[in-house]
Amino acid sequence: MARLEGKIAVITGGASGIGLGTARRFAEEGARLVLADLQADIGRKAAEEFGDRARFIRTDVTSEVDVAAAVDLAVAEFGQLDIMVNNAGIVGAIGPIAKTSVDAWDSTIAVLLRGVFLGMKHGARVMQPRRSGVILSLASTAGILGGLGPHAYTAAKHGVVGLTKSVASELAQHGIRVNAVAPAGTVTPMTASAVTGDVNDEEKTAAAFKASSPLGIAAYPVDIANALLYLASDEARYVTGQTLAVDAGATTGAGNPAFHSQEPTILREAGKRG
Repeated sequence: MARLEGKIAVITGGASGIGLGTARRFAEEGARLVLADLQADIGRKAAEEFGDRARFIRTDVTSEVDVAAAVDLAVAEFGQLDIMVNNAGIVGAIGPIAKTSVDAWDSTIAVLLRGVFLGMKHGARVMQPRRSGVILSLASTAGILGGLGPHAYTAAKHGVVGLTKSVASELAQHGIRVNAVAPAGTVTPMTASAVTGDVNDEEKTAAAFKASSPLGIAAYPVDIANALLYLASDEARYVTGQTLAVDAGATTGAGNPAFHSQEPTILREAGKRG
C-alpha cells in the first residue's frame, strides 16, 4: 500500500517550489490534495496535473478567512483533513537591522509566522474531533542558527521552530503530531530569483548551493518533500515536536575544517600541545 493512501493534505504555497514538489511526492504515495496558493494561474495549472485527486484554492496565508477556507475545502471535497503542510513563504525584508522598516518587518512576519499559526489553528480545528492528524511546517536552517538568513526571516523561522514544539505539546493529547522541516538553500524559483535575479536560472542556483554544501550537492524540492513524506506517514507515528534539518549537515558545523584538518594532538592550557 502507498504510504499516504487515503490521506488528504492541504499544502500552502503548493503551486511551485517545495510546495509543488511535496504535492507531487504525496500524490505518488496516494494522497489527495488541496493546493492553497496566492498564485492563481500557476496554482490552477498545478492542480490540473493531478486530475480529480487535487483542488486549488487561492489563498493568502496572512488571511484567517483564506486559510480557514482552504481547510474547509479539503473537508467539503474529500471528507477530512489528515495532513496540513504550512509551506508558503517569502524571503521578505532584507538589509541591516538599523535600516529595516517596520512595514517590511511586519509583512515578512505575517507570511512566515502568522501564516504558520493560522495553518496550525485551522488544521487543529478539524483534526481534533477525529483525534488524528499531522501538522507540518517549513522552518529553515536560519531558524536553527543565526547568520543564515535576513533578520526578519530568521526571527520568523525561529518562531516556527518554537511554535512547533509548543503546539505539539498541546495536541499530543488529541492524537495529532506536529513537526517541522528545516531546509538549507533549495533550488526553487524563489531562491533562483534571490541568487541570480532570474526565477528560471536553476543551473546557476544549483551551482551556488552545491559550492556551499558540506556534502557537495545541491538540494531540490524532492529532497525536502521526502523528509515531509516521512513525517506525514505512519512511519513517524512516534515523532512529534521535532524539527528535522535537511541541510547536508550545515547546522552541525560540517564543512568547517578548523579542528578537523589538523594533525592529531591535545591542546592544553596557554596553547601548549601534547
